[in-house]
Amino acid sequence: MKIEVLPTKTEMAAAAADRAAAALRAAVEARGRAHVVAATGASQFEFLDALVHRPGVDWARTVFFHLDEYVGLPATHPASFRRYLRERIVERVHPGTFHFIDGDAPDTQAEVARVSALIRAHPIDVAFVGIGENGHLAFNDPPADFDTEEPYLAVALDEACRRQQLGEGWFPRLEDVPARAISMSIRQILKTSEILCVVPDARKAQAVHDCLEGPVTPQHPASILQRHPRTTIYLDELAAALLTLR
Repeated sequence: MKIEVLPTKTEMAAAAADRAAAALRAAVEARGRAHVVAATGASQFEFLDALVHRPGVDWARTVFFHLDEYVGLPATHPASFRRYLRERIVERVHPGTFHFIDGDAPDTQAEVARVSALIRAHPIDVAFVGIGENGHLAFNDPPADFDTEEPYLAVALDEACRRQQLGEGWFPRLEDVPARAISMSIRQILKTSEILCVVPDARKAQAVHDCLEGPVTPQHPASILQRHPRTTIYLDELAAALLTLR
């Protein structure tokens, strides 16, 4: 795991976008396709905006997978991650394929099985992820399951996670935040060839410290990134404020 600290959120996003674009170009050149996992949330705004403007990426040869999605939330809802990804990636660069999680599918377990079967057939070249205020990785809240080999899981969201979504302005009331989601599992994320983890803002500083300088533990799910040999953590100064090792 490598940590890069940039002075501002804009510089952090630019550095991460440069590396992401290079990884996509390399995968397309080597194998004819780039298989990608995309994260969502307020922390990814600047990064995704920078990435879609990077030159030389053959987006028609990219295959995207969805990191997580709320259960029971329509795709048209302002907080839907499908809507987020359509607006910020699909409608801007038109990737060859985007495998969305259908969060309002009538049978959640059947949807978990469907997307799990899809990703098993496609080794992932690069994953874009973040770290939650509670240390979650995707929607794997603490204590996270570090052992399951299933690619996707139906999970319960803890109150800290739901309060983060409320605080970011996605929902008007806590009771409106869904209590369940479909999430890519920890082990599936770790199977990715390269992980780019983008984490801005002071509100993430404690989680960044706990996950990057503390022990690897399910109580701090993103701490598992310490064990991935090709992970780069991109931080702005605010998110890195509590780190002692730079």
